Amino acid sequence: MADKSDSDSDSDSAKSPALHKRFKVGDLAVYPAHGVGRIEAIETKVVNGEEHDFYIMKIIENAMVIMIPTWNVASVGLRDVIQKKDIPKIFDVMRLRQDQPMDNQTWNRRYREYMEKIKTGSLFEVAEVYRDLSLLKMTKDLSFGERKLYDTAQNLLVKELSTAKNKNEKAIIKEIESLFTTDEAGD
Repeated sequence: MADKSDSDSDSDSAKSPALHKRFKVGDLAVYPAHGVGRIEAIETKVVNGEEHDFYIMKIIENAMVIMIPTWNVASVGLRDVIQKKDIPKIFDVMRLRQDQPMDNQTWNRRYREYMEKIKTGSLFEVAEVYRDLSLLKMTKDLSFGERKLYDTAQNLLVKELSTAKNKNEKAIIKEIESLFTTDEAGD
């Protein structure tokens, strides 16, 4: 049995080079659906009689503490904060206007699709959810569930973009909301 884990890690690394991403204490990282956090410690814990290393991560938004096995980083989706050079691509996603007949899908189906996108941890997917709900918000009042998803997507976007750009959150909110104003001269 002990030999199996050694051979598994070799084959897994070929499939996912992110498996060997090492975070250090003090690093900022993104945990899917929770947002930006800081690696507070790396601790060894005994689980089922075996020692394993864990990242102890504190989410900046709400001080939630998450223990992430260091060997499981790729499968949980822990990743670096978006690089500055990729930020314009996020804004491109939000500027993209597609003729998506949202009314042809039931709300439950859209909700599941949006939640799946948020759970991926990809800021690009979160930007799509925010864009779609922002466009919907321009045509009607959002339902309670839609509003919750909108707020979640906005919060995840704002936290990560403000961290990556080293800019305050209010400025980021204004910047992304301006992409969805019908009156360009407003404010």
